Amino acid sequence: MLAVATGIAEHNGYAKAFLEALPLIKARCPGARTSGGISNLSFSFRGNDVVREAMHSAFLFHAVKAGLDMGIVNAGQLAVYQDIPAELLELVEDVLFDRREDATDRLVTFASTVSGSATQRVVDLSWREGPVDERLSHALVHGIVDFIEADTEEARLVALRPLDVIEGPLMDGMKVVGDLFGSGKMFLPQVVKSARVMKRSVAYLEPFMEAEKEEARLAGRGRPGRGQGKVVLATVKGDVHDIGKNIVGVVLGCNNYEVIDLGVMVPAAKILDTAIAEKADAIGLSGLITPSLDEMVSVAAEMQRRGMTLPLLIGGATTSRQHTAVRVAPAYEATTVHVLDASRVVGVVSDLLAPDRPRRSTPTTAPSRSACAWPTRPSSACRC
Repeated sequence: MLAVATGIAEHNGYAKAFLEALPLIKARCPGARTSGGISNLSFSFRGNDVVREAMHSAFLFHAVKAGLDMGIVNAGQLAVYQDIPAELLELVEDVLFDRREDATDRLVTFASTVSGSATQRVVDLSWREGPVDERLSHALVHGIVDFIEADTEEARLVALRPLDVIEGPLMDGMKVVGDLFGSGKMFLPQVVKSARVMKRSVAYLEPFMEAEKEEARLAGRGRPGRGQGKVVLATVKGDVHDIGKNIVGVVLGCNNYEVIDLGVMVPAAKILDTAIAEKADAIGLSGLITPSLDEMVSVAAEMQRRGMTLPLLIGGATTSRQHTAVRVAPAYEATTVHVLDASRVVGVVSDLLAPDRPRRSTPTTAPSRSACAWPTRPSSACRC
């Protein structure tokens, strides 16, 4: 079962499609049994038991009638269907059956009334009175795009470099978003909105950063060639999220790393073939949705099969130190690093590619085990 109400339109029909598929399976495969991971359905609302329990109970109510034989869910945290308040039930079933375009937004709004100290969402512009750094952070955390370009320009005018706005107040705001999401106090649709705010701000700054690089080149201050190193970035197959990856690329590029961004929905073969052809120094994988975690494991396993020894960087909102250590790192004998956020990536890559670390050349065929130039592997994946 895949998550619904993620803020991504393509996900809106997952629950409905699951329910519609159950009777078809029963009809076409007599005797077949069906099961589903019900808890995944409400992943977007981690930390809000009221909404999650209602979603699970309502979904099971309809799924059992449709032919579901088994569901994976915490049975001790299920609300009785008829006890679900009418308002909440309507909002939940609007999401499950994809009955209205604003179903996700309506449920997120309701969730904010039962998941914290606030009891309602009201328009409050008092935050506009604070310093620009605080305003940028507030806009990111709350997904407000209305003033982002004006505030970004104000911050740029007082910064030494446009990149300082990204590495300073914008990253500070995204760190807050990451902490709230990690603790279950912020939902996936809200994270997507925050990322869109970040994307607009970075897009505003990019022309200024390009002009700065061109000025440095004309003045003879630019360094030709590979610069600090070459990094291949990609959002893994099955995932279309690229905002975080794009920010990583901007930060690396502004720190004189050559970045090859392969985009989204990139198969493992293309990622690795490109890394070999370009003689890359590292590979960075990004993803937001849960299936991306499994795809990252597959990429790591394919790197191992090919005998590659490039450092592998893992990042994205749903990734974690634990998943990287337990699932990704065991599939790949070379260095595997979980990068907590884009503000850390320059330090991580700089450390990995430092001259005093063992160097290697990317193999085109699988070498013997002794050919690995990164022989000392940590017992668990690094978290940087």
